[in-house]
Amino acid sequence: MLDPMSDAELKLEMEKQDRKDSNRTLYIASAVIGAIYGLTVRIMAARQVDVLRVMSIGFIFFMPFAQGCIAVYIVELKRRQKISTWLILPWLSVLSGLAGTLITLLEGVICIAMFLPIGLLLGSLGGLLGGLAARFIKSRRRQSLAIACIMILPFMTGPWEKHVFYGWESRRVENVIDIQAPPDVVWRNIERVRAIRHDELPASWAHAIGFPDPIEATLSHEGVGGVRNASFAGNLVFIETVDVWESRQRLGFTIAAETDKIPATTLDEHVRVGGEYFDVLRGEYRLEPLSPTVTRLHLSSQHRLSTDFNWYAHLWTDAVMSDLQKRILYVVQQRCQQEARAHQAVSSAL
Repeated sequence: MLDPMSDAELKLEMEKQDRKDSNRTLYIASAVIGAIYGLTVRIMAARQVDVLRVMSIGFIFFMPFAQGCIAVYIVELKRRQKISTWLILPWLSVLSGLAGTLITLLEGVICIAMFLPIGLLLGSLGGLLGGLAARFIKSRRRQSLAIACIMILPFMTGPWEKHVFYGWESRRVENVIDIQAPPDVVWRNIERVRAIRHDELPASWAHAIGFPDPIEATLSHEGVGGVRNASFAGNLVFIETVDVWESRQRLGFTIAAETDKIPATTLDEHVRVGGEYFDVLRGEYRLEPLSPTVTRLHLSSQHRLSTDFNWYAHLWTDAVMSDLQKRILYVVQQRCQQEARAHQAVSSAL
């Protein structure tokens, strides 16, 4: 039988619980304040304030940094915290702010997913600075001045950063797949791509965050000058004009998106194909016969990226284009191999 707790032990246990409850309330309050700050900055950017743009270093990098700094500064002033709290607590502010932008339709899932890794990282770095400021700067006036400077950081780079950091970059992505089918079968399945059933497409992380599925590709006529209409879900259509036609060897085409026909619900404005920051320029299939019955199919594409932070944005655009290529190659592979097996079965029967 367990001994009942002494009055002193009971009092100590209650104090621990009160401290936990107090910390929890403090964490929530700091997260809410950080989220409100982030939402306020986002709303200002949405109204196209001259000193702040959404697709800017000021917003993408300094805003979550300031969120984390504010959140940790508040809790550290009230009670000494662990270093781990400095690093993790800012995530509540960043995630709460992102939830707010999603609920208010300021951002879609795609943009939030792309922002999340860098947002959490910079939130933690801001939290580290906020904790240091609260713990080691003894003057309250200096503390307040330091936090105020952090809060206005997102607005400080707007007037000049585009002149310094903006870059126009053409990027190339390629994927390869081996197909158990001869080149003529593969060629038939790439010059035109008949309607793709949903169950033919493999799982895709890019689709999970909102990028539309490929549907089909039609061809007006064979040869250079032929026009392929590549359709995607959400009324996204690419006009692909053939400029390389080497039958059973190479099929290349320039790409132009029908930007005026893309509904606002298909892609966020910041990742819209043919928009200010991103566009798809060119695609090419190349067939490499490995044997009479095996063909290696290459699919490459070029896209344009033009932001103030291409070094981060290209990680996402390259990954998305690669994911799309792999899904298309998988569909072509399965169709070609099924066709080759069916032809082989007929030949064997004869």
